Amino acid sequence: MHLAVRYLARWDRTAAQVEQFLRAKGALPAHTKQVIGRLSDLRYLNDRAYAERWIESCLARRPMGRERLTAELLARGVAEPVADRTIRAALRDTDEDALARRALKLAQRTGRRLTPAQSVRLLRQRGFDDETIGRTIGRRFEQEGFE
Repeated sequence: MHLAVRYLARWDRTAAQVEQFLRAKGALPAHTKQVIGRLSDLRYLNDRAYAERWIESCLARRPMGRERLTAELLARGVAEPVADRTIRAALRDTDEDALARRALKLAQRTGRRLTPAQSVRLLRQRGFDDETIGRTIGRRFEQEGFE
């Protein structure tokens, strides 16, 4: 329990991350499950709350589309239903086109101009769907005089 609490003190973690950490430290599976249950009861572990905080932080500093957000949360050990519900709630009042435009704007902070192909590649890497990319790129380069 002491190891898990120290591990959680550094950063916010998911139950899967704590479980993986404890197993790497040699904890028995039954003991690991017991510790995770106790930490959850004490509200030190809550994957839904973790996902909410992570999405908020991520969208503020590096906008992403639904696909990428889902992949990132799943990689961190958040269960798919929890990730889907949390993303849906977080993006309920958010315009995905605006997120895509913001991602492009942040990528160009260094003064570097992105070509249409580079813009498409960046938005795909960030998990935006093809429709959002098409609307965003089309609108942006139409305004700038690209064909």
